[in-house]
Amino acid sequence: MAGERAGHTLQATALVNEAYLRLIEVNQVRWQNRAHFFAMASRVMRRILVDAARARGYQKRGGGAEKVSLDEALLVSGEPRQDLIALDDALNALAAFDLRKSQVVEMRFFGGLSVEETAEALHVSADTVMRDWRLAKVWLVRELSGEQLEGG
Repeated sequence: MAGERAGHTLQATALVNEAYLRLIEVNQVRWQNRAHFFAMASRVMRRILVDAARARGYQKRGGGAEKVSLDEALLVSGEPRQDLIALDDALNALAAFDLRKSQVVEMRFFGGLSVEETAEALHVSADTVMRDWRLAKVWLVRELSGEQLEGG
């Protein structure tokens, strides 16, 4: 978000406020715990960011936008995420055959959850989250670059 122009509508505070407003509208949800709340908040923030990118008219799969790097440093670097639509499409494709890996990326990348918080939300071990995170990053990099995976 740091790379966005000044005064844009998706400043960090505005994003959190919009996510909060959407989360309080969900009356039927019974929050199981803190991790469940953060998992849902990650999903809501993903939707807000992707919807805003679509509204700004970003072209699918590029259109001059930089490719998204899923390096660990990106989670805390504040680098602009200019190709959110391509990432969203790739995450949807990943979810089609491995939902948990897609959820790990969503929680860590969009929600900023730690490995431990993600593990708690998904009811798996931290080691499993790290394995899923590494494999998902490799898969997404290949998907976003247009490379074909071996054997498929």
